[in-house]
Amino acid sequence: MNVGLLLVAHPGAASHYAGLLERLLGRIPLPLAHFELDFDADVDASLPSASGALRRVDRGDGVLILTDLYGASPSNLAARLTQLGTPARRVSGLNLPMLLRICNYPELPLDELAHTAVAGGKTGVILDHA
Repeated sequence: MNVGLLLVAHPGAASHYAGLLERLLGRIPLPLAHFELDFDADVDASLPSASGALRRVDRGDGVLILTDLYGASPSNLAARLTQLGTPARRVSGLNLPMLLRICNYPELPLDELAHTAVAGGKTGVILDHA
């Protein structure tokens, strides 16, 4: 399995997470790209560029698209990317625990990796009772 990973988020967020991941792991075990959508950008006009990012990480086993905020423009763009013919799943709520969990299981198929991302994101949110 070689699922690609695409981060689609607001300006600065996707590149920040990609940089953190590279700094923490050194080598990222999945093909990774990011696409940041400006606040005033037109989703339709941005689709060809975002599609190019999707194609860059697609190795034939699909692409997991992580987006920062469900319902916002980057998430809506990510939803459009899942309809272009490349097998893709969209998960919103991008966070560092989610990314690290994904990188611990790079051999998983697309659907399982999407569920792993959600589990990592949820279990990484902790209320400290101290």
